[in-house]
This record gives sequence, C-alpha cells and structure tokens, in this order.
Amino acid sequence: MSKKPQYDPEEIRFPDQTIVSAPLVEEMEKSYIEYAMSVIVGRALPDVRDGLKPVHRRILYAMYEDNLTHDKPFKKSATCVGDVLGRYHPHGDASVYDALVRLAQDFSMRYPLVDGHGNFGSVDGDPAAAYRYTEARLAKISAEMLRDIEKETVDWDPNFDETRKEPKVLPSRFPNLLVNGSSGIAVGMATNIPPHNLREVIGAAVEVLDNPEAELIDLMEHVQGPDFPTGGTIMGRSGIRAAYATGRGRVMVRAKTEFEEFNKDRTRIIVTEIPYQVNKRMLIKNMADQVEDKRLEGISDIRDESDRNGMRIVIELKRDANPQVVLNRLFAQTQLQTTFAINMLALTEVNGKLQPKILSLRHILDEYLHYQQQVIIRRTQYDLRKAQERAHLLEGLLIAQDNIDEVIRIIRTSYDDAKQRLMDRFSLSDVQAQAICDMRLIALQGLNREKLEAEYKELEERIDYYNRLLASEEMQKQVLKEELLEIAEKFGDDRHTDIEDVEDEIDIEDLIEEEECCYTLSRQGYIKRMPASTYRTQRRGGRGVNAQNLKEEDYVRSMVTASTHDYLLFFTSTGKVHRRKGYRIPEAGRTARGTAIVNILPLEPGEQVTAMLATREFGEDSYLFMVTQGGTVKRLVMESIHTARKAGIRALTLEEGDKLISVLKTNGSDQILICTKDGMALCCDENDVRPMGRDAQGVRGIRLEDGDRVVGAELYQEGKQLLAVTENGYGKRTNVEEYLRTGEDGTRQPQKRGGKGLKAYNLTEKTGPIAGVRVVCDDDDVMLIEDGGVMIRMAASDINIYKRDTQGVIVMRIDEGNRVIALERVEKEESGEETEE
Repeated sequence: MSKKPQYDPEEIRFPDQTIVSAPLVEEMEKSYIEYAMSVIVGRALPDVRDGLKPVHRRILYAMYEDNLTHDKPFKKSATCVGDVLGRYHPHGDASVYDALVRLAQDFSMRYPLVDGHGNFGSVDGDPAAAYRYTEARLAKISAEMLRDIEKETVDWDPNFDETRKEPKVLPSRFPNLLVNGSSGIAVGMATNIPPHNLREVIGAAVEVLDNPEAELIDLMEHVQGPDFPTGGTIMGRSGIRAAYATGRGRVMVRAKTEFEEFNKDRTRIIVTEIPYQVNKRMLIKNMADQVEDKRLEGISDIRDESDRNGMRIVIELKRDANPQVVLNRLFAQTQLQTTFAINMLALTEVNGKLQPKILSLRHILDEYLHYQQQVIIRRTQYDLRKAQERAHLLEGLLIAQDNIDEVIRIIRTSYDDAKQRLMDRFSLSDVQAQAICDMRLIALQGLNREKLEAEYKELEERIDYYNRLLASEEMQKQVLKEELLEIAEKFGDDRHTDIEDVEDEIDIEDLIEEEECCYTLSRQGYIKRMPASTYRTQRRGGRGVNAQNLKEEDYVRSMVTASTHDYLLFFTSTGKVHRRKGYRIPEAGRTARGTAIVNILPLEPGEQVTAMLATREFGEDSYLFMVTQGGTVKRLVMESIHTARKAGIRALTLEEGDKLISVLKTNGSDQILICTKDGMALCCDENDVRPMGRDAQGVRGIRLEDGDRVVGAELYQEGKQLLAVTENGYGKRTNVEEYLRTGEDGTRQPQKRGGKGLKAYNLTEKTGPIAGVRVVCDDDDVMLIEDGGVMIRMAASDINIYKRDTQGVIVMRIDEGNRVIALERVEKEESGEETEE
C-alpha cells in the first residue's frame, strides 16, 4: 500500500508562478540546435590552434597543474582522472580515462602526449587496464604544448562551478592538429584528420613564414603526406593533394609485406606493418575465416609471430600458389589495404566565436601561425612588463645604495613611517620604498651593488629588445621560425609511412568535367554555379526564365561565365582579392538560392564582393585594369596577385564611399571603354595609366557630373559593338569605333583619360538609366538579369545596331517595379532551341 504524503500540498504550490506557452516544434528546434552546438564546440571537434578537444586539453592542463611533468615520478591514472573530473570535466570517468589512454598509445598518436606506465591497450584491440592499475605523467613533448601558459599567452574561462580558471586553448608551440591528427563525430558533421611527421609540418610552416605566397605545390615539397604511427604504405598522391587542396580526400593505405622463401620451394608472406586503426587480431581472424570459406585460396597457414621487437604476421602459401596473386587477393578482400577518408574539419575563431570549418592544408597553417604570432606578442608583453617592474625596483635599490647613510638614518629615526619618509625624501614609489625597507644588511656590501648594476644593465637591454620585438612583425616571425625549428630538431624523426607512386593516377581536377558555367552572386552574398547550357537562347523581348529564387529584398548583382577549371578572382569592397577554382563553387539548380559567400571566402564583417573575374593563368605580361564607381582607375600587374593565401591580399585602396565596379584583364596594349549611368562613355588607352603597386589608390579615369557614376567598363575590340542595356529593359548595339575621336590627321584615336567622354545613349524617363554595358559581336549570346531574379538569354545579333545618340529597342520585358541590374556576354549556343517558362 502506498503511504500518504508527509507534506502539505499547499507547501509546494507556487501561486506567483508564470506559465509560458511555447509551440512544441519551435521549442524542439531551439533545444536541438543548442544541443548540437554544444556537442560541436564543446565536445567532438578539435580547435585548429592546439588540435585538442576540451577533454584532452583538460587532461593535459590538470596534469601540468599537478606538476606531473616528464621528469617527475609517475602517478596513478586514477588520481589524474579524479582531478580532471573534480576540477574541469563534469562527465563520466570512463570518457576521461579513455581519452587519457589514447593520448598515451603509440599506435594511436604519432607523438604521444602522455607517458603511460602499465597496460594501455594494444594494436590487437586489447583494452587498457583499469585506472587503479596504470600510472601516467606528461610526455616530454607535452611541455611544448604548455610552454609559456603562465605568461598570460592564452585566454581563460571559469570552470563548471566557477572555482577555478581553465585555458580556452593551449599555447601549443608545434602544430598539433596536423602532427597528431584528430577524429570525432559531432551532430551533422564529423572530422577525420590524419597524423603527420613533425619535421615535415614544421618545414611547411617555415615555408609559409618565409614565403607568404607559397602555394600547395610548395607546401607539398615539405609535407609529403600523412605519416601514420603504425607505418604502412600510401598508394598514390592524388588523394593527398585533394585533401590538402580542399580539406577532403581519400588515401589508400596498404600493409608493408615481403616474400620469404622456406623449405626450399615454398613461399610465405610476411606482414610487418598494417594500416592505421586496423585491429590486428580481427584482421588475422578475418583472413582465417575467408580461407576456411574458400574465398581465399592458396594459403596453408596463418599465424601471429609478433613480439616486443615488432610486428610479424606470417601467411604460408601452398606449394603451387602464385605469391603475387594471393597477395593481391589479400589486399582486395581484407584490411591489409584500407581507405582513410580525410575530412579536415576543425573549429576556427571567427569574431570571437568558434565555428566549424573544412580547412585546407594552407588554411590550417595560416590559422596556426597567426595564433602563434599572438602567443609571442602576449608573451613578450608579459616579459616586458615584468622586466620594467624589476627595473623600477632596482632603480630604487640603487638610489638606496647611493644614499645608504641617509637611508639608515631615516629608518633608525622613524617610529612607524619609515617607508613614507623614504618616499618623500627620494621621490620613490611605494614598491621601491618597500623593497628598501625589506633589504638585508648584507646587501650593503660593494659586491651586491655591482650585481645590482649588472642586473639593471641587462634589464635595460632586454626591455629594448622586447620593445623592438613588439614593433616588428618580421622579428616576431623570425622568433617563431627559430622556435619551431628548435622543436623540429629536438623531437623530429623519420617518416614511418611510405608513399608509393601509382601509374595512371587520377588527380582531383581530372575527376571534374571541364564545362562552361555561369556564376551568379546576389546582393546579400549568395553564390552558385550553373552550367551555361541551363539557359537556352530566346528571342529579343522575351520574358526569360527564373534564374535564382531569392528573398524578396535580394537580387543578383554580379554574373560571370567561366570554365570549372578557371580561377575566379573575387574583388571585395575593402580592396582585397580572393582566388578560388571554379569547381570549388558549389553547383546548384536553376532556381536554387546558392551558398553564402562567407562559407567560401573569409570575409570580414560588412565586407562584400563587388567584382568577379575569371582567368586561367597569371602572366607577367598580363594586367588588371580596375575601375571604381567614382571614376577612379588603376592598373596592376597580374602576377602581383598570384597567391594561394586564404585570407586574400590587397589589390586596391579605395576612397571612403567609393566601390569597385569592374576589373578587366589586359595585355598591355588594350584600350578601355568606360560607361556611366547617365549615358556618357570614354575610350582611353590603358598605357595612360602606369602600372602601380597593390596598395596604390589609382588615378582619375573619367570626370563625372554630379549624381553620375560608372556602371561598367569593357575592352575595346575593333569590329565589335558596345551593347548598352538600360534599367527599364531597353538596349542597343553601337559600333565601338564611334567612341573614338577624330584626330588632327583624320584617324580615329582613343580619348585621354580624365575627360568627360562622349554621349553614348539618348536616355529618357521611358528607358531609364544605363544598367550595364558589354562589348559583343554577332557570334555572341548575352544574358540579362533583373532584380527579381528572372534571367533571359538571347543572341546578340537579335539586338539592332544604332548610332550613339539613340534610344534603342526593348530587349527584355520586365514587370513593373523591377529593373535590369546585370548583363553578361556568353558563347553562342550551337542549337537554336527556345525555352519557355
């Protein structure tokens, strides 16, 4: 029988409570997203700066707090686990011990961070002994993970009960994310980063420091590929290159084998190394089962002869078996050959918050080196402050030495105000006066004065060095380089994993079909790639097809056609340029919105892409000609922006309120057509503008009337026409020769830059202002898009040719309230089919 409750129901009522009704779906969505972000940021993914998940970071720091360094005696693992649980990690003890065990396993970690004593598991899948039996301490290399942490080099967070502080990230003086790798499954995403050789990774980091423009091919001269602690052989390099270029790739790993003769005419296969994360015991069992089921033939015996000297799996073959055929079958049917799927997902800091990102090799190195530079700056600031405090104290002691008799007299004649009297007499600070009061009589001897003077002189030199270091980015990089090379010299070793070239290997770019695509970018920053064949040619005056389903307030702002193998150059509102291969832009359907550009380019808050340009090569004889909305022009050598830097580089310094409108690729002898909103056009020679440096601001290209602005710029091409389209859908073609002036000798010549230009269009209220211009010929197609997202493709030959000062004809019928915002020239389609919406 149930007993009556021993309390008054009135005692547990809350008459003043407020019950809030919430939709179940919204509440579940909100709660699930919060849970997912907690797992992603606080549990499953490593930080790109130190390569650690929170549990590993807490283990290392708790052991550091307990002074469990490599030169101290081992301590029971149970103590370490208990300290981590009680101070920082309010989860189960199994999760902490499992993480501790993995940090100590030399077959899991390329460079173990914990030195284990006892049974910490084996490559056969044997579990570690219970934590009451094993002992642990920090490995020697872990000292580099925690070096300088006491010098305010990292930020701190309160622990779960706010009684202690724990580091947000460790100083990590070597690139641990690449060196030891990481794996983890979060919510909706997973990471699998292979381990690498310490010398190779540091070599690549030094290459980036020495050559900020280093590309993937330069980095791969140092980092050959993953270096697994269990050895093995990686077959081929295409998967490695794909992973390093894009953050994703697959590498095939084989066991190391050799043939051995025995009993005169018989052969056996000896396996000395197996692929990473393969359970040896299960591997042997699987091979034996397949032999028993007759799926593997030619094998008479399998046994494990591994001992403390190394791995040795013996596979004896029958007398009539072909050894190479049997070995190939073993590779194909067992885990003697496996595929390691690389997915380099890690947490990066964006505006003070951690966000998961797929990172290339260069991006990981850039993030790590930027962080290390901050560590050096913060360490130097700490050392400078301490040196200045000590120098200040020594100044007081030296004053006391110089006036020792008076100091003694003041102290002897004081009742309880000796410190204040010293401060008043010698203009000392509180710290200096206290140090004098605490000084022992032995300090009065002459030797001590010499020591003080020597120490003070040394401090002055250190303070000067610290100030120079803080003021010079080059010195900071040099210090970082020296410290990295010192670690490589101290802990570096030879590769464990071999890499074997494979004939007829397919590279990542070979897997992507080269095709002409249309790349569109909306005002709110959504970009997508679509095959140009998506839009069939329509006749002039058609309504077009819907190109992109955008939000009501969004519209397509930029459009460019290029091959999937071309480079796309993105010029931003801050004057930077970013570079990406065309196939790196996600392909989307005709009506899809696309991918946010901030997921592809590392843009700053408020920074927008204002111009796109496609190119295949970066030659010394090629130039970029940039035109801004305010009429400023600038010429830049193409080679100067040939860089693989993920953060982009500066290409132009813009005046406040101005923005980049057009970027043209020129050959050094081209002529440029510049057109404005109010229908003025100027054709000038590019050599009127001298080549400038990347940080230059440019010169005046066209003089604008009040309220006018540049809407486009094109290369002058003899025999072609300038197509101008207005916002209300009117357009016309005009022979480009009409934009040249007649010279004194009667020849047609370009105008000088800086003038007002010639009238290019007879604009009225009906036509509206000019939306854009393109140079075309009869063999071209043109694509027009209006701000509602509707796009039309038509033959340029369908648009009539008129004189400069005319109104043109309707080329696109648009809905009331909409306007044409972009046009692009594309290659003419072979078929003449029409598409109807």
